[in-house]
Amino acid sequence: MKADAVRGHLDGLLLAVLEQGPLHGYAIIAAVQRRSGGVLELRTGTIYPALNRLERLGLLSSGWQATGERRRKCYELTDAGRATLAGERAAWSEFTAAIGSVLNPAPNTGLAT
Repeated sequence: MKADAVRGHLDGLLLAVLEQGPLHGYAIIAAVQRRSGGVLELRTGTIYPALNRLERLGLLSSGWQATGERRRKCYELTDAGRATLAGERAAWSEFTAAIGSVLNPAPNTGLAT
């Protein structure tokens, strides 16, 4: 899928994936890819700046976790992040309904347009 198709929706995708609990960057990328059936492949150069921005906005918090000998920065939703995710979902529903009504209009009911 083209990167332009994800633009504008990246924040919602990241917040939605983190709703289930804390994840590190590569796990977030894998979760988006898995949940999209392999259609969405985010790059590290896209995801990390977005995660840092969401953290600066107070939508995410982060901490370091040890995995074996490696330390990974894990991100999780804040209460503000959960509220923002709810808004993203509502906006997405409204957007897809509007686009759907244009691309797949209801059958003509005999009314003039």
